[in-house]
Amino acid sequence: MSAAVVIGATGGLGAALADAIEEEGAFDRVWRFGRSLSRDGHLDVTNEASIAAAARRIATGPAPALVFVATGLLHREDIAPEKTMRDLDASAMAELFAVNATGPALVAKHLLPLMPKTGRCVFAVLSARVGSIADNKLGGWYGYRASKAALNQLVRTLAIEEKRRNDRSIVVALHPGTVDTGLSKPFQATVRADQLFAPDRAAVQLLDVIDGLKAPDSGKHFAWDGAEIAP
Repeated sequence: MSAAVVIGATGGLGAALADAIEEEGAFDRVWRFGRSLSRDGHLDVTNEASIAAAARRIATGPAPALVFVATGLLHREDIAPEKTMRDLDASAMAELFAVNATGPALVAKHLLPLMPKTGRCVFAVLSARVGSIADNKLGGWYGYRASKAALNQLVRTLAIEEKRRNDRSIVVALHPGTVDTGLSKPFQATVRADQLFAPDRAAVQLLDVIDGLKAPDSGKHFAWDGAEIAP
């Protein structure tokens, strides 16, 4: 028996991922967690106590063979992607790092030890192509870029440690492309129609990427089409 865990299951993509995993029927249980869910499903990645409480519920079994952290912050009423260095704000950057980097790392701290010690298992986090330092040709979006770059480094570091526990485990960052959700809504005007994905399509694409991953892929960053993204 095995379980899947989706964190951020109240978001457009997170909900679609949980739905798609349930429809595939490969897991005996699918756990859904999110900041706005009720007590049993509540998990706020900026609150380690809530992550630890969720981990205790998951530990009742079966062991999770798939954990997907589908949380992320790009903008909010008080946060917007910076166009120039003049827009940099310490509190906004701290919040972006808390949600996009520190939060997933804390989830890994509490959930990776619950995953099987033998056999293939996957811990996946939502990253973004703009987190690639090599791919940065336009500048701007300082806080979001930097927090996703930090996430990618955390994934690499977690993968190295996790391999010592289970040499077939996979820790990976995934770029979903531009998904038609509230996160991307203000920035969709320049996106080609065939590159704007409905959440259900994006979910299936990401799960297809996960299905094709091998142990040597652990620690890497992949796009929705399976192509590796440079650090």
